[in-house]
Amino acid sequence: MRQAAEVSTRADAFAVSISGLCLLHCLALPVFASLIPMVGILEQEWAHKVLVLAAAPVSLSVPLTCHPGAERRVLSALIATGLLLLVAGAFVEAFEAFETHLTVAGALILAATHTYRWRTHSR
Repeated sequence: MRQAAEVSTRADAFAVSISGLCLLHCLALPVFASLIPMVGILEQEWAHKVLVLAAAPVSLSVPLTCHPGAERRVLSALIATGLLLLVAGAFVEAFEAFETHLTVAGALILAATHTYRWRTHSR
């Protein structure tokens, strides 16, 4: 049981890191792009898609490692909401105008959920 909790803790730490990278990319890159024109190269569509595809398997593992009950349902709903926002921002052309807003909201939800799990499981 301890080994499963340790793997779960590492997965949550990894997920929080991916969410942080996502936020950094979305919030800091426009500032850097305006200061250094060469950084604009990094603002490619594939970057968002790669981050979403990296976040999805880790985040989807959360419900599998939770004990059944209310906490599992709440965490599953938060994970699903965060991932849906990320997917909408990265893959749905109709939401292109809201891409940054959707991505930031999704990354914050995922980061908060994984941080909660990380803190509660490390006690």
